[in-house]
Amino acid sequence: MTGSEFDNYRSPFSWRYGSDEMRFIFSEKTRRTKWRKIWYEIASSQYKYGLISKAELNDIKKYSSEKHVNIKRSLETEKKIRHDLMSEIKTFADQAKVGGGKIHLGATSMDIVDNADILVIREALITILEKVVACLDALSKKIKTHHKTVCMGWTHIQAAEPTTLGYRFSLYAQDLLLDIKNIEFILDNIVLGKGIKGAVGTSASYKRLLGKNTKNFENEVMKNLDVKAFVVSSQTYPRKVDFLVLSALSSLAQSLHKFSLDFRILQSPPFGEFKEPRKKLQVGSSAMPFKRNPIMTERISSLTRYVSSFLNVASSNASNSILERTLDDSANRRLFLPESFLALDECLMIYSEILSGMEISDINIKKNLDIYGPFALLEPIMMDLSKKGKNRQTLHEEFRKISLQAWDEIELGKPNPLFTLISKNKYLSELDLDLKNLFNYSNYVGTAPERSLLLQKNINSVLKKYKTKSKSSSKSTY
Repeated sequence: MTGSEFDNYRSPFSWRYGSDEMRFIFSEKTRRTKWRKIWYEIASSQYKYGLISKAELNDIKKYSSEKHVNIKRSLETEKKIRHDLMSEIKTFADQAKVGGGKIHLGATSMDIVDNADILVIREALITILEKVVACLDALSKKIKTHHKTVCMGWTHIQAAEPTTLGYRFSLYAQDLLLDIKNIEFILDNIVLGKGIKGAVGTSASYKRLLGKNTKNFENEVMKNLDVKAFVVSSQTYPRKVDFLVLSALSSLAQSLHKFSLDFRILQSPPFGEFKEPRKKLQVGSSAMPFKRNPIMTERISSLTRYVSSFLNVASSNASNSILERTLDDSANRRLFLPESFLALDECLMIYSEILSGMEISDINIKKNLDIYGPFALLEPIMMDLSKKGKNRQTLHEEFRKISLQAWDEIELGKPNPLFTLISKNKYLSELDLDLKNLFNYSNYVGTAPERSLLLQKNINSVLKKYKTKSKSSSKSTY
């Protein structure tokens, strides 16, 4: 971007966050090109029923492509008439001298705008879905590599019991699997167009033009647009669609935020188990040269929080859409729809970059196990002794007391003295505990390794489906 482009406010989504691909999907040029496509498809179907001549249709087709979109001219007209769609119609009609008089015949604005919006939303959802699948693929590889890598598990951000890194990665992967299913459902069942139904959705104008052919006309146009339509709609498609789309996006935002927050904690020096990828000349702080801040995961946390806030806006739009339609949703939809997708687009790119370049510290994983792992072995000791007839409640109290003593030593920076304290405890020392054989954390991660690989198998079946789909079909599958 040049300096002059920063003289006025520019949304960070126009240059800082998101991909060029997603920005193009939500660009004004893309939007208006889709409007022209819909106008052409309406004219094409009307030609079959004798409402438009061949010459008029050819002229409309000639100027319906992207290269003929003249946003500057249309905006100049809009300043005068204060209607964006009519301004585009006038611009289109001035270009198409022969067929321009038949553009928008029988239509209402939302026959064009809403169907175009659905085309954009569908394309954006598929793009997001593809990136989620790519992240899931990267997680699958992490699961396989680390399904037996024992690490400390944490609950309440306190040391708990051992788990494996593969099992932890499986938790993140399972979230993404649910998000994929959710987005697939939305694409297959919810992202439907208004159809071509005219003002208030009754098709009265089209019935006057086409009579008994009205339904066939709508079906033909929507088939050519490759969009299924609602059987009934008002002047717009149900704004509940936006809410359900945002629900799926918010769900994905939750999954990405969970990963980013965990990563930020594990990257902090007291844990020190993970590190984000880092550029050679990257600066962590303007004041503190030593800082290695988690800028990537913090950005994910920030943007996903923003996406989740839009759910209330979409809900309000749906619940406040009075009777056949109101226009009080229009301005905010221009904001939250593109920004939700662009924010998640940015987050998924970061997520992928983190997974491919993250550092895992085996030294710090072992350090944390050495410090906190011995506490986790108290439960199997209690279970084994209880099976031999010892009083579980008495054991619990003795272990609680010596654990507190061990914590006091740890907080002074000393090694965990738990097993020494056990051997010196009069009651416990009489129980002839085989502590050496117990001191193997890999024996106390349960079925985590097996379950990790089982989930990975499920993941691979999903990945295989998408690899097959990408070879055999285009994005218009949905």
